[in-house]
Amino acid sequence: MENNTPITFYEDKNFQGRSYECSSDCADMSSYLSRCHSCRVERGCFMVYDRSNFMGNQYFMKKGEYSDYMSMMGMSDCIKSVRMIPMHRGNYRMNIYEKENFGGQMHELMDDCENVMDRYRMSNCMSCNVMDGHWLMYEQPMYRGKMMYMRPGEYRNFMNQGMNGMRFMSMRRINDSYY
Repeated sequence: MENNTPITFYEDKNFQGRSYECSSDCADMSSYLSRCHSCRVERGCFMVYDRSNFMGNQYFMKKGEYSDYMSMMGMSDCIKSVRMIPMHRGNYRMNIYEKENFGGQMHELMDDCENVMDRYRMSNCMSCNVMDGHWLMYEQPMYRGKMMYMRPGEYRNFMNQGMNGMRFMSMRRINDSYY
């Protein structure tokens, strides 16, 4: 029988120990599990965070089995909160800015960008306005390094998002192919 819960977390590696089935955003996993070392994503996409209240380092999870996600993803801490990423159908559109508060060079993105420097000669991306779609932004070119989930909204200063000193050098759409 297929599990209808989108994501299940387990206390121990290899899906052992107590489990918690999650079907919506959860700001504090510690009220359900004292620790979390593996998970199964049955359907959908999620961002998981190593601090409560959707703070700290972020990691993207799509359908699959993560028997030891900490070593698989290079995480140094357990998952403390989780956010569901709704499926988006339609256009993707985001303006990226060189400086905080929508300053400096501005470029509109409607597709993935593997290297901001190569494409736009922009050495920094410090703010953005997501008009359509859900995006992942990465600190290094070629979708590598730390990442941040961006949903529609204005992001005037990435420092305020708990990403001190981070700049984003590549970004990709979270589209149907992930679901």
